[in-house]
Order: sequence, then structure tokens, then C-alpha cells
Amino acid sequence: MNDDPTPQAVPETSRTETAGPTSAAGVPAGVPAPSAGTEPAAAGPRRRLWPLLLILTGFAALAYALDQLTKLWVTSTMTEGQITPVLPPVLSWHYIRNSGAAFSIGENVTWLFSLVMAAVAIVIIIQARRLGSVWWSIAMGMLLGGALGNLTDRLFRPPSFGMGHVVDFIALPNFAIFNVADSSVVGSVILICILTLIGIPFRGRRVAQPAEQDAAAQKAAARNAAAQNPAAQDPDA
Repeated sequence: MNDDPTPQAVPETSRTETAGPTSAAGVPAGVPAPSAGTEPAAAGPRRRLWPLLLILTGFAALAYALDQLTKLWVTSTMTEGQITPVLPPVLSWHYIRNSGAAFSIGENVTWLFSLVMAAVAIVIIIQARRLGSVWWSIAMGMLLGGALGNLTDRLFRPPSFGMGHVVDFIALPNFAIFNVADSSVVGSVILICILTLIGIPFRGRRVAQPAEQDAAAQKAAARNAAAQNPAAQDPDA
């Protein structure tokens, strides 16, 4: 019988067995190891969004500035109704004020066009955080700049706030007289149609085919198995 009150030390092997088996990463067996790329993956989309927002803002500012500067030039150097040949008979400047849409459609509902353009601008700004494609950023920037260009005319040009007449001056044979903002809007719509036809989504990621999804799932499962059982890959273990 041992009367020594000093507690006996527990062997290290017993402590290890009590704690249970662990992986090489120090994580108990059966618990998935944390992925080393989790944090960068979460921050990655946020970092990629800023360049796309800058592209959108740049194209919107360019379209808006060109539209307003050319309208300022026209109103300062031409009289309403004046026609100036540029590349006859293909192109000329024809200064008019339009209260409606293309081909003078909706001249009596100017306020409706003001609301529509304001709504378009708001939707683009809200949806911009979902951008994932450079080309979609360009298209949205052109559309935003064009909408804001004509909206500025509707809000601040005579005869009254929200009922202003848009300055148009670009004239082609047998076609409506338009401006730079109209050209920007039409160009953005054409680009959007092309992107849709070739399968580039707004977020910039193509939808994976079933075979690609299966292959990706198999690779992910193999990586998880290797992380949980690294001894299986070490021939000297």
C-alpha cells in the first residue's frame, strides 16, 4: 500500500488517447478542417466589384458630359429650327426642342418620360452592386449616362420643371432627330442584346453544365477527404 499523497503523473499516451485522434491541422477527426481560402473568397467579390463600378461610373460620366456639352454648344451657336449641313446629304445639325420621345411620340405626356428616365437611373444604381462583367458595366454606364442626360433636360429646361423639352440636333435622312444621350441609350441596348445572345449574364458567370458540376463536386469531395485524412497521402506514415 502506497501512502504517498503525491498524485501520480498520467502518461502522455493516455492523455493523447483521451483527447481523441486529431488531424495534421490540429482539428479533431470527423470535424472538417477550415478552408484556408475562406476569408479571401468572401472578400474577393467585394474587391472585384470596385473596378466594375468605376467602369460604370466612367462611361456614365462620359456619356452625360458629351451630351450636355454638345447641347450647350448647339443652344449657344444655333437658333431653333436652324439646319447646318455636316456631311450632306447623310448628316446635318437640325436644332429642335422635343417634348416627346423619338419621332415626337407622346408630346402631351412629357412628365411620363421624366418618371421613366428617373426610374431607369434608380434601378441601374441599385443593381450596380450585382455587376460581375466588364461589358455589362459598360452597357449600364452608357444607359445611365444617356438617361441622366435627357432627364436633366426634362427637369431644368423650359417650359417648366419636369416638363422640359429635350434638345435634339443630330439629323439623318428619313430618321428621327436625336442627341448624344439618345445615341448612348441605343448603343447600350444593342450591347445588352449582344451580351444576352452570347450568354454572358449580368453577374458575369456562365451557368455550369451538368458534367462540369459533377466534375467540380468530385474534386471538392477529393480535397475534403485529403484534408481530413492526410496520412492516406503520406507513404511513410
